Amino acid sequence: MAKSRNEYPPVDLAGLKTFPMAQRRHKVDDRMLADLPDKDASAAEFLASLPDVLGARQLRRLAQTIAAAVQKGRPVFFAMGAHVIKVGCSPIIIDLLERGVVAGLACNGAGGIHDFEMAFCGQTSEDVGANLNEGRFGMTTEAPAILAEAAERGRAESIGLGAALGRIINERELAGRRLSLFAAADRLDRLATCHVALGTDTVHMHPAADGAAIGAASLIDFRRLTSAVADLAGGGVWVNIGSAVILPEVFLKCVAVARNLGADLDEMVTANLDMLQHYRPQQNVVSRPVREGHSFVVTGHHEILLPLLRMWILQLL
Repeated sequence: MAKSRNEYPPVDLAGLKTFPMAQRRHKVDDRMLADLPDKDASAAEFLASLPDVLGARQLRRLAQTIAAAVQKGRPVFFAMGAHVIKVGCSPIIIDLLERGVVAGLACNGAGGIHDFEMAFCGQTSEDVGANLNEGRFGMTTEAPAILAEAAERGRAESIGLGAALGRIINERELAGRRLSLFAAADRLDRLATCHVALGTDTVHMHPAADGAAIGAASLIDFRRLTSAVADLAGGGVWVNIGSAVILPEVFLKCVAVARNLGADLDEMVTANLDMLQHYRPQQNVVSRPVREGHSFVVTGHHEILLPLLRMWILQLL
């Protein structure tokens, strides 16, 4: 039965129990606060000045984990959405490949397109709205032809889509090949895979697109990547950067196959770096596949997080 409001007088707080702050557990103390480096501070001094809380702490500890994996001879793989390329981070990834920090890459289909366009002309990322209204969206000539050629070659030579794309970029000596992730992987003999969902990429709108070739080449990449994921045993690191759906789904299936075939991935470490935290990376990358305490989550812009991560890794190595 409902009571009258007069039966709810203001509570009497005279008997409230308190205790000294010295007896309370705290999440923040003065040792964790930001320092104020000089305007001419070194990179090491700047990184050391960042507060040891939340995102800065997660990124610092991820860098420590990556450096430790490299020192132990365990692989580090970066899985990236195309946005990483579009915001100018390819040179960072290529540098980490060249230094032997990153052992291999996985990209989605859009990543292959943007990577090729940067290699071809040093430009990418069209104005979708304007071109869509004019009937010109995705209607350039070069990318559909090269991606179709890479799919056919990846199938015919059993090397996969990513390897074929990198090889073509290098063989054609494209002017911007130094900006290409796939060309760098080909030059360095590193794994670089491309995972395509048919119908999601602009090149699929063109008559040169062959679903059988695309599917076969991308499936080869999936199976190659599964071997790489199995190699994460003993403390390898998987970093998902800016892929909300495709690569988290691919990674989960790679983990399932690797474990089914006997891989011990209990010490594997994962991370998700993105501007927004989405359901599938949370579940498929940082939650389901790994033990508690073996994952990192950092929210922020790739063009800020990746330069910081690189510098932290280099300082540690």
